[in-house]
Amino acid sequence: MEKVLVVGANGTTGKKIVEVLDRYRNYAPVAMIRHQDQAEQFEKKDIETVMGDLEKNVSHTVTRIHKIIFAAGSGGATSDEKTTAVDQEGAKKLIDLAKIAGIRKFVMLSSMGADNPEQVEDLQHYLKAKQNADEHLRNSGMNYSIVRPGALTNDEGKGKIKLAKKLNERGSITRDDVAETLVAALHDDIAPNQTFEILQGETEIEEALKEV
Repeated sequence: MEKVLVVGANGTTGKKIVEVLDRYRNYAPVAMIRHQDQAEQFEKKDIETVMGDLEKNVSHTVTRIHKIIFAAGSGGATSDEKTTAVDQEGAKKLIDLAKIAGIRKFVMLSSMGADNPEQVEDLQHYLKAKQNADEHLRNSGMNYSIVRPGALTNDEGKGKIKLAKKLNERGSITRDDVAETLVAALHDDIAPNQTFEILQGETEIEEALKEV
């Protein structure tokens, strides 16, 4: 059984990722949390937790971990300083630690638009931070998948997506389906060293990922 560190486990999408991982026999989620009072919701489901703040030393969080899903972030709604600290520098720090620890695969939750931040003025700083983190992961030498969804919704998941390296359109996708995609991408042979965009679509998630 592979231990998967979920960075940002207490976030709206992060919680869904932990739930999906917990359903898989071959994965054991480890929820990375910032505050002790966030632990109970996971521990009552027998899910392991680890305390970690991306703005501080998090070297202990990668111990005995096999794979990582990075879903932490400021959401672009906080200060530019916070966005840089978490979405960019926090991600880069964890990528470096993951490489040293021999992590088998690093799956990054990025954002559509991160390849061209200047096109979305109100989110430019956030997307630039995502772009820099993505680039750092690409250059790390680790096996990775970078997943760039459109706007996230809280609707019920459909289990079907539209996927391409570049979709050239805007749209939305449920957090449920993003979580399922991220977990599916953990497999060593699925979308290795690839960056791709996803929106709601008509193709089953696992089928769509075979095309990357």
